[in-house]
Amino acid sequence: MMKAKPSVEIVQHAPPARAGGPKVIIIGAGMSGISAGKQLSDAGITDLLILEATDRIGGRIRKTEFAGMNVEIGANWVEGVADSTEIKDKVNPIWRIVNDELNLNTCRSDYSHLAGNTYKEDGTGLYDEGFVQKSIKVANELQQDGNNLSQRLMYDDISVMAMQRLFGHTLYGPTKPVDMVVDYYMNDYEFAEPPRVTSLQNTHPLPTFQDFGDDVYFVADQRGFESVVHYIAGQYLETDDRGAIVDQRVILKKVVKEIHNLQHGVKVRTEDGWWYEADYVMVSVSLGVLQSNLIKFFPPLPDWKTFALCQFDMAVYTKIFLKFPKKFWPVGSDTEFFLYASSRRGYYPLWQHLEKVYPESNILLVTVTDDESRRIEQQSNEQTKAEAMEVLRKMFPDRDVPDATDIFVPRWWSDRFYRGSFSNWPIGVNRYEYDLIRVPVERVYFTGEHTSTRYNGYVHGAYLAARSPQIYCNGSTGVEIGLPQASTAHGRPMSDGSRASPDSPMRASGPTLGPHVPCASHPTSRAGAPPLHSGRAPPLLPALVLLACPAPVKPPPPASPLATAPRPAPHAARRLRLRAAGPPRVPGRAAAGLAARPPTAAAPPARGPSPAWVSHRRGSHGGAGTARTRTGAAAAA
Repeated sequence: MMKAKPSVEIVQHAPPARAGGPKVIIIGAGMSGISAGKQLSDAGITDLLILEATDRIGGRIRKTEFAGMNVEIGANWVEGVADSTEIKDKVNPIWRIVNDELNLNTCRSDYSHLAGNTYKEDGTGLYDEGFVQKSIKVANELQQDGNNLSQRLMYDDISVMAMQRLFGHTLYGPTKPVDMVVDYYMNDYEFAEPPRVTSLQNTHPLPTFQDFGDDVYFVADQRGFESVVHYIAGQYLETDDRGAIVDQRVILKKVVKEIHNLQHGVKVRTEDGWWYEADYVMVSVSLGVLQSNLIKFFPPLPDWKTFALCQFDMAVYTKIFLKFPKKFWPVGSDTEFFLYASSRRGYYPLWQHLEKVYPESNILLVTVTDDESRRIEQQSNEQTKAEAMEVLRKMFPDRDVPDATDIFVPRWWSDRFYRGSFSNWPIGVNRYEYDLIRVPVERVYFTGEHTSTRYNGYVHGAYLAARSPQIYCNGSTGVEIGLPQASTAHGRPMSDGSRASPDSPMRASGPTLGPHVPCASHPTSRAGAPPLHSGRAPPLLPALVLLACPAPVKPPPPASPLATAPRPAPHAARRLRLRAAGPPRVPGRAAAGLAARPPTAAAPPARGPSPAWVSHRRGSHGGAGTARTRTGAAAAA
């Protein structure tokens, strides 16, 4: 039996009380919050303060002790790793850390034997392998049809289910038990939401696998997947000889309740009555928290920002662990994953034995998502265990199936510091509306896996989002970020045949501060359009603003506002009504299926010294981190 190793320790000190105070407060110590701190430190901004609501760093990358060992209840897989036959220009940055820097124990997940491991719900054992393989073949062909269709979509989007109808499935998608569980594996197991919800254009094909490779690796190290977050934190935060974080700039158990966005700085109030002041605040909490009422903004966020946050989905992905006194399931490399084909879609559908990664552990892992996750979170663990045991005895009617001796059920949706597992791109949200999620509001900046322009929902998305120069830009500089059109979303080919890759590091080829002009790297920018990022505050990182766009180019003559444009489609008209209270629309953007950019305020005069940082009683989100990795019931942003 493997022995659980203790978590990395964080030694707490009293809050610093130094004149001048921090320049930036980071709310949330998950992957994105810690990564943002590293990016700021690398840029020379070291006067930071990180406020974390929980008693640990790591966010949704989290291990817990179960049955005498540490298991991952949040993010669990590194998704997007190239095998020996694939040649990729990029390497998943999380894989570099996991494999090269930390040498964590990992195991490649092999899903190629599901056809021979699909069980009936009537208690008669396995389906015929050939019968299931036919369903998998149809699903794979359908997936490729969806990828091809997605590449051809320009300004309109459809759901994955609509694509299924289009290519010959029934009105409501697959309806037979085997077809439903295969469909679940192809869609819900990745996105944590059903095909009727998920956008086709923005999820097919997935940039993660396009860019980095098709393999996924299960992290099964007793140090925990969260070691990656600690590794990044240790590059700029103080640690002791044991590797424990002792930096006074990290304060745990600080639940942020209010953010006051002022003309000359920000004030943050925590649940315990403390106030903190800084020049800027970086909010790295999950999308679910931003959609809840945990943090209140003063003044309230503008309508365009609130609409953008509320339109996107926070999915729920639940990994349930069951410990048994003995093994009763088939063991071997070709039986690690098995399916339960229920007539009730999503009912305890996908199982994994952990003998390959935790030998002799006698642990089974079953994954549920979406409505089933919410239902299970609201019932007792005993009820969940009884349901799971009933399913197992139907799958193995000829085996002696003992009762589980222990069960662990994560409750990400019920936890006020997360409110879900990771973000998913729903139908009805275009690229421009999604990009508004990361747009700063004056001195309040946003990061997290839900702000990643290419890898939302993944751990590497959380990491790269915080390192993207775009999140540090502000419209008062006159810099145009250069939003791609819908046809270039997720790196689709642009007019010059290249591919957009907003999360990739960009080089500065010249200064970009000054009058607004289109960016050479973004041919879809429009001369005369207001900058994407608006507000009266100066940019958080002027040095990083230079990275956001290359040297300016001479703008073309502005288009005539009298030019005729196609009549907006009905769904565009619906968006117009929904966004009536939002930012003013720009002539011509409705025809492109895009909403107007938020208004831009004039830049303020030069600032004086930073406001004094104070922390005192009597006055009162703390975020967790954010992002997915396949069963990554969560990730860390």
